[in-house]
Amino acid sequence: MKFTQPLESRKLSSLLEKAVSREAKLWKGYVPKKPTNQDTDISPEKRDEAVRWLRDVHSQLKLYPETLCLAIGILDRFLSAIKARPKYLRCIAISCFFLAVKTSEEDERIPSLRELVSSSKCGCSPSEILRMERIVLDKLNWDLHSTTALDFLYIFHAMVLSCKSGRLNVALSGLNPSQHVALLTQQLFHCLTHNALLQVRGSLLSLGLITLELEKLCPDWLALTVDLLHKLQIDSSQLIGCRELVARCLSTHTASLPPNTVYICHPLLNAPGPRDRGLLPAWHVSPAPTAPSDPNTTHNRSSKSSAKRKVEHMEVDEYFDGIKRLYNEESPQEGALMCTGQTAGGGKQNAGSSPCPPLQPARET
Repeated sequence: MKFTQPLESRKLSSLLEKAVSREAKLWKGYVPKKPTNQDTDISPEKRDEAVRWLRDVHSQLKLYPETLCLAIGILDRFLSAIKARPKYLRCIAISCFFLAVKTSEEDERIPSLRELVSSSKCGCSPSEILRMERIVLDKLNWDLHSTTALDFLYIFHAMVLSCKSGRLNVALSGLNPSQHVALLTQQLFHCLTHNALLQVRGSLLSLGLITLELEKLCPDWLALTVDLLHKLQIDSSQLIGCRELVARCLSTHTASLPPNTVYICHPLLNAPGPRDRGLLPAWHVSPAPTAPSDPNTTHNRSSKSSAKRKVEHMEVDEYFDGIKRLYNEESPQEGALMCTGQTAGGGKQNAGSSPCPPLQPARET
């Protein structure tokens, strides 16, 4: 038997067919109802707030992105099947999250229920979460393995790379494919926190997201989009409407940088003037004052801008020292001498030779 497509393309097409079939079986559009009473109905805004809270819990526990996407999917499926009061929403959300953790994570990465309750500050007891888990499982017929939007995003991204790997590597300007899909994943999570996209299937949402990215990277993105539309059997008008919703949603999103990013900070070049001496950090060396300062005047100068400038000074020095250590621009011995403010001969270090100022003895009051 002779195959016309490469092995990788055939595998991706098979994965896409299975994902589409699974989505068609389980997907049900969550139609958020406008609450008639704030005490009896969960509003779309409350749902978005719960999803953003789950995203913070997920980031704190450093779990897989598939876990968060599955948790949001379980939550939306459950909310579309029942009517619950807002006071139970956090218990429902953390129960869906714990079910997703046990479904997607490795055994050694699964936190204990007490640890999850403590870190998430959900306000529920472990027994309440276990009871809510049983309710969620019964409503969903114990079937949690639904195809998520992230699954489609991975498949579409791999298909695009298999077709346009050379051009995309040039257009990505230094990002490798893993870092690129990580940025797309952050954009997808941002879209999932908006109830305006709840009516969109996960496959269509991922396709709209990746075609918007292709439009910026590839001149012939339209031909590739038509091919993906044909495989999904989706009408082009649906994709156009989805792209508009996604673009509107991403207009308020700031993309996160991929891991292991080197931050380049520019230190402040201008020396502080006499008026800025009160704005410097506490450890900065200042010339001896010519006259005693008034405590009330000093207090007035310590405003919001002074606090902000203190943070800026400290962040610049910390980042600069970290970059020097990263590129081995100073030896550990030199770094120790800089922090103590002394040279090898026991003399004092010249002022301005290091971003780390010399330490000063505590002043007696």
